[in-house]
Amino acid sequence: MAERERETIVTTDGGGGAGSALAIIAGILVLLVVLFLVFGRGLLNNTANPTKDIKADVDINVPSTSGGGNGS
Repeated sequence: MAERERETIVTTDGGGGAGSALAIIAGILVLLVVLFLVFGRGLLNNTANPTKDIKADVDINVPSTSGGGNGS
């Protein structure tokens, strides 16, 4: 029997680059939307760190000017 050699040539037109770039951009957008929905909503309406009322009673005693004592 005679041996036959078979050669297969596969060519591409290079059009697959645009589709994969769009898939990467779409994946990044989906990731950003998911991260926003998980973390960002609490940052916008401030429920993650609600403001706290701090009660600070400060008493300032001003020395009276009447009654002298200053030597004049």
